[in-house]
Amino acid sequence: MMMRSYIKELLYRYDCVIVPNFGGFVTNTTTTQLVDGVFYPPTKKISFNAQLQQNDGLLANEVASILNISFEEAVAKISEAVTEWKTALKVGALEINEVGTLVLNEEDQLVFKPESTTNFLTSSFGFSSVSYPVIEKEEKVIPLPTVTSFDEEQITEEEQTTKKSFRITKYAAAAAILLAGAAAIQQFTNKNNRTNLVAEQNLVEEKIQKATFVIDDKLPTINLDITKENKETVFIIAGAFQLEKNAKKKIVELKQKGYSDAKIIGKNQWGLTQVSVASYPSKEVAKQAIETIREKASKDAWILIK
Repeated sequence: MMMRSYIKELLYRYDCVIVPNFGGFVTNTTTTQLVDGVFYPPTKKISFNAQLQQNDGLLANEVASILNISFEEAVAKISEAVTEWKTALKVGALEINEVGTLVLNEEDQLVFKPESTTNFLTSSFGFSSVSYPVIEKEEKVIPLPTVTSFDEEQITEEEQTTKKSFRITKYAAAAAILLAGAAAIQQFTNKNNRTNLVAEQNLVEEKIQKATFVIDDKLPTINLDITKENKETVFIIAGAFQLEKNAKKKIVELKQKGYSDAKIIGKNQWGLTQVSVASYPSKEVAKQAIETIREKASKDAWILIK
């Protein structure tokens, strides 16, 4: 039961928690969502991937740190828990508190149903869903304009005023057309002069370029051989530790067993300190050496390519 609690606590801090020889719980962060008039805060949704079987050391280091035991002992406890889980799944569902439920389908494949009430995104702590009322649009009624009747005398006066205004407008329009025509002719003349000047300048520049850059003799072609340097390094990892002091203890242990090249090669994506037994020029060479290392130094050793 405690192993399930360790998984839940790790999901608050990491995006992926792998249970060796069982599967991995993967988180996916979603943004604020609006569903049926309700705003939901950002959250981490949990999914399960049965293909993630390789031990990355995260869960084992968490168990070793909490129980104050060695990495190898923690791996053994995880293996015992996995055996119990697989037995339980044959007769029913496996529930992981506040994470979700696992069951076997008719094809003996694991099906995961996440727990929807738990939000593993720590930055959303304290936020809850918020609903808002639906605002209905108000239809605005525009009244039709009323028709006003005019007597015959008013219409006659308005017609006379309109005719006078039309004559004045007609003369003003004719004057405006004459002025616009004169301006257009002047603008066309200036534009034509500028076009001729630009054409002459381009002709002079073309002659200068031809006189300056014509080369009769072709230069010899130079071929450069560029060899891509392969900087890929292959390591065999003995373990990944949450505490650096445990990583240093592992190095001392490896050197006592004859692995003088054992060293720390940095931290992985989950912040765990990785201890390398040795480095190799290729993955094939590392594969030849890993079985011996698993027998003599660390049975859970794995290959890392950087």
